[in-house]
Parts: sequence; C-alpha cells; structure tokens
Amino acid sequence: MDFGITGKRALVTGSTAGIGFATACALAREGAGVTINGRTAARVEAAVERLSAELPGAAVEGIAADLGTSDGCRELAERLPEADILVNNLGIFEPKPFEEIPDDDWHRFFEVNVLSGIRLARHYLAGMRTRGWGRIVFVSSESGIQIPAEMIHYGMTKTAQIAVARGLAETLAGTGVTVNSVLPGPTSSEGVSTFVDQMAAERGIDAGEMAQEFFRTARPTSLLQRFTTPEEVAAMIVYACSASASATTGAALRVDGGVVRAIV
Repeated sequence: MDFGITGKRALVTGSTAGIGFATACALAREGAGVTINGRTAARVEAAVERLSAELPGAAVEGIAADLGTSDGCRELAERLPEADILVNNLGIFEPKPFEEIPDDDWHRFFEVNVLSGIRLARHYLAGMRTRGWGRIVFVSSESGIQIPAEMIHYGMTKTAQIAVARGLAETLAGTGVTVNSVLPGPTSSEGVSTFVDQMAAERGIDAGEMAQEFFRTARPTSLLQRFTTPEEVAAMIVYACSASASATTGAALRVDGGVVRAIV
C-alpha cells in the first residue's frame, strides 16, 4: 500500500528510542525525509546512525534540542523552518503518589508533554495551511482516558493532548491539514522497560514475571495481556500521517491492546 508521503518532510520529537524511533523508521521506510529529535547530541547522532544503517539511502537528519522549554522549541523551529508531518511524541512519565507531587512536577510535565506539541504545531501550521496539506499527530495514551492513580500528573497531560488535538482539528476544517491523537497502551519502550526491570529487581523476580504481575494487577482489562511493541504503535501513527488517512481527523486512535473497556 502506498501511503503517499514520499518526499514529505517529517519531524518526530523524542525519537532517539522507543515509539519515536520506531515511527521515524517507519516514516523513512515510506519515503519521507525524517528529522530525529532528542535532548543530547550524542543520543541524536546515535539514532541517526542506527536508522541510516537500517535503511541505507533514507533521508534522515537529527536536531538536538530540549523541547521541554520554549527556547528549545524555538531553536528547533529555526533549524527546521518547515515540516509537512509533525509527530508530537515527546513525553515523560513517573509513578508518584498524588500527595507527593510538587508544583514543579506539575509544571514540568505540562511543559514537556503538552506545551512542546502546542508550540511546534503553532509554528508549522502556517506552512501546512498554505500548502493545503499537513499531518499533526499527538502521541497521547490510554492514560488520558483512564487516569492512572499512580501517576495522575501524567494522565492529566495525556488528556490535555487529546483535547488540544481535537480543538486544533476543528480550527483546520477544510484545509487539507489533519490533526489526530494516537493512544498507546502499556508499551515496551525504553523508559517502561527500565521501570519494569527496576521493579523486578526490587521484588527479586525476573522481568517476565514482573510484566505478568503488572497486567494482572495494574492493567487487568488489557486484552493482549502483554506490552505492545513500539513498532505496533508506530504503524498506527504512520497511517494517521499518510495521504490514505485524509478522512481521519479530530480522532483519538487507540492502540491500547484493549485496555480501555469501551466500544467507541
């Protein structure tokens, strides 16, 4: 299937590993020119080299910038003035009891998870609208629908992303620019794998047993009863970025393994 994005310019934020890197690879495989982003030059360079090795001839570059700040977003926009596809994948998470979450954490999570995408969308929208084509995807989470008690501040930001994506889609009616959110469930990203390994070590069990306990106790509604892979999530993101998805906008597309107990 030709997704119709050959030659399109794509920016994937937070893409040195996990869902972001898998998405960058999938977009490059479809012929898009991809910009990888991360906070440090070393991580970005390593990701660019890895993608180039996996897909020789792919059009890929990297920009190191901390998008959790307005200065970082401005720096990236200056170095990459135009994009046809924007995947707002950057995100942080941290389990912490509600009463132990200070104001600084609430601000930090909102800056990184929400404002980074808002700032970049605000910058790239003008060009997309002028060209009459564009794709913006916010990588949210099923936690935006079912707020996890162990990380309410994270869930709040994921709900905000869904709201921003829908509102932005409303403002772009009839322009040829679509805006959607993709809602992964528990995914075996770098951060989650590290978290599971740490929990397993604390409990004195192996990572496989810890994963089984996680789904038995924390996400019992999962129909997969396993972590999704970054590549499985990337497949949905790339579809939402494609020309084939021209009738899909303002949607919240779940790749949650059935965690959310709803039929719509």
